[in-house]
Amino acid sequence: MELKRSLGLFDAFAIGLGAIIGAGIFVVIGVATSLAGPAMLLSLLIAGVVSALTAISFVHLARFIPREGGGYEYAHELVSPFGGFISGWMWLLSNIVTGSAVALGFAGYLAVYIPLPVNLMAALACLAITGINYMGSRESATANNILVVFKLVVLLLFVVFGLSLINGAFFSPFVPSGAMGVMEGAAVIFFAFSGFGRVAMISEEVRDPTRTVPKAIILALAVSGVIYMLVAVVAIGTIGSSSLSTSNSPLADAAALEGNVMANLVTIGALAATLSVLLTTLLGLSRITFAMGRNHDLPAVLSKLHPKRQTPYIAILVFGMLMTVFALTTDILKAVAISNFGSLVYYSIANLAAMRIARPTRGKVLPILGLVSCAGLLIFLTTDAWLLGIGALVVGAGYYYLYPRRKHGSSTKVGSRGA
Repeated sequence: MELKRSLGLFDAFAIGLGAIIGAGIFVVIGVATSLAGPAMLLSLLIAGVVSALTAISFVHLARFIPREGGGYEYAHELVSPFGGFISGWMWLLSNIVTGSAVALGFAGYLAVYIPLPVNLMAALACLAITGINYMGSRESATANNILVVFKLVVLLLFVVFGLSLINGAFFSPFVPSGAMGVMEGAAVIFFAFSGFGRVAMISEEVRDPTRTVPKAIILALAVSGVIYMLVAVVAIGTIGSSSLSTSNSPLADAAALEGNVMANLVTIGALAATLSVLLTTLLGLSRITFAMGRNHDLPAVLSKLHPKRQTPYIAILVFGMLMTVFALTTDILKAVAISNFGSLVYYSIANLAAMRIARPTRGKVLPILGLVSCAGLLIFLTTDAWLLGIGALVVGAGYYYLYPRRKHGSSTKVGSRGA
């Protein structure tokens, strides 16, 4: 089963940026601000550092195992088949819910123009993205590239025109909820960075993946981190944390001070941003499912490729429908918490995999820090996230050992670099 290598560095970078910059900055910034106040800037910094530590692990792993499936493949080969399965299983949980959360963010901004039920519009967005992904990776990448460029321009305009409107009084008191509020904010705003590993999911569709994928991961995380901090400073400084924390479209409300034209532009930018995250979310879901089906960790039919488009079309359709159902039935606060639990477990296991290839011993320091920091953020998630996350782990473990057609062992070799 061969995937077509049709993506270059800009495509991979744009997929990473498309996966990162979306509902996190346009919607979840309000949720994090409600927990930490203006100190959400510290929460953002902490979440960025945690992401950067794990991203370094992904850079090393992507060079060592440039295969479709990202962290799932790394854990499958370097930790254990069971560790790989749990990694992939939790990523699937995380990203199905991520898709619904992002779709709800999209619908919240679209409601400014179309007064329809938010959950219905979110579900329709999931169906539209399923159609685009079905067309093929080249078509998906082209659509994503356009959306990414547009939302970057919008965010930069928001920052440039908003800097002169910042009111320093909105930053005092800076830490109204104490250190606990800052850490709870970091656990939530991690959602804004969690897409950086999605580039590794498509390694077999990227040209020269051992160089392209690591570069794309680093570039996407660095650019998004700088933009996030600038946007957050302007948003807090223009309307204050109390207004941000109660808004369904926080950046549009902040942009309203810059005039109706900017408010409308930011709203349209938010729609583009959330659509691009939805696009890459389903892209990642279908590719990790392809890898798990190929290794017989999931039904092999999910790894079946379209005869013409060479994409895992059954996986795209199945998970597109699951995202649609979740978008109809969930709310954004619960979705973000559950998504972060799954992502942090997945990234913790990826750091453990990176420890296995680190040489010499001092090379293990960064993946250990990545593992500890991811585990640390888990502590600050809500009780609901823990209960549902542990429930998902138990169900996943049961499936792994009871699935009758599973073939134990890997179909690949450690360090396999592919074609």
